[in-house]
Amino acid sequence: MSKATSTKKEQPIILITNDDGITAPGIKALTEAVKGLGKIVVVAPDKPQSGMGHAITIGQPLRLHKVTPIVEGVESWSCSGTPVDCVKLSVDKVLHRKPDICLSGVNHGANNSINVIYSGTMSAALEAAIESIPSIGFSLLDYSIEADFTAAKKYVRLIVEQILKSKQLDKHLCLNVNIPKGDEKLIKGVKICHQAYAKYEEKFDERKDPHGKKYFWLTGEFVNFDKSKESDVWALKHNYVSVVPVQFDLTNYELKKKLEKSLNFKA
Repeated sequence: MSKATSTKKEQPIILITNDDGITAPGIKALTEAVKGLGKIVVVAPDKPQSGMGHAITIGQPLRLHKVTPIVEGVESWSCSGTPVDCVKLSVDKVLHRKPDICLSGVNHGANNSINVIYSGTMSAALEAAIESIPSIGFSLLDYSIEADFTAAKKYVRLIVEQILKSKQLDKHLCLNVNIPKGDEKLIKGVKICHQAYAKYEEKFDERKDPHGKKYFWLTGEFVNFDKSKESDVWALKHNYVSVVPVQFDLTNYELKKKLEKSLNFKA
């Protein structure tokens, strides 16, 4: 083996998935944005899986099919399962190793604040982090199938390049990135944020189908209780790309300390 060959650095393996399905424009935009940064493999659901959270498939078979590349030269697979299934299957049956980074998205619609709990996009990213694979979930604040991903592609590449270059890359790193809708020239930059305290004030509309049978349709309003200028909601409202570091450890450590001091469970 020549010295040139032995010292040549291998390309990073980039796994790409989403929750909108393999035919969604967002995943094509994400793949195009990072092309050239490493060896890319796409494994994504064969149909939309929005709002699936961290669901996994149990009790029924999973199908995995190689499909026509969504971007020329990029190995692409569709999976009958959830976004989390896609990450698990890709490691075991497609890559036969852990990728260097997992990218999820670009989601059609916001995944800021409390949305991270319900998001299939972010659950795929968190599953990767659980498996010690650094990951990033990307979302664009535009639900339209004809959304303009120009700004998203610019900031996807910028952020992924920075993370891949990082010499202190945490194997459990997981970033939730949301990108404002509209002209990229209006975006002021990138802001590292905390997850805003907000929730949905939900309501179930009672309706009747064509046969006169009752059904319910979930509606509601997003209410933000967080007035901080450090939150993702504030950043997005003021045309910044929000970047929130998230984690799968849900322990409330401050409350843990208080409980240890205030509660006595001795018999």
